[in-house]
Amino acid sequence: MGTGVALASSFSRGSSDPYAFELVEREVKQGYGTTILVRLVDERTGKVVPDAVLFISRIDMSPHGMAAMTAPLELQADTMPGYYRFETDLSMEGAWALTLAAKIPGHPNPIQRRLVLQAVP
Repeated sequence: MGTGVALASSFSRGSSDPYAFELVEREVKQGYGTTILVRLVDERTGKVVPDAVLFISRIDMSPHGMAAMTAPLELQADTMPGYYRFETDLSMEGAWALTLAAKIPGHPNPIQRRLVLQAVP
């Protein structure tokens, strides 16, 4: 997974796009070895979307105006199709932005989403 990669403007962001990444939990433990679980959902059906290929993932503190404050983000194996498990080291409490981009089989354009989670003590 690439971190710190510029996000191209050709990603699908429109409200007509039926796909959404969702945080399983909006609050995670601040510190080392933090796990973040995300699912990819087709909002038309409410079902998770398996087999998407994530090609950009980044986590930073941009919600606090500190986009340069990033953390390592590593995709871990997950046995549930449509779910993506990441391990990271969140050095500070507060709001962190998780940016993901994926290609969905059968969907013409990649999708990009930004999710905000809270790191708590």
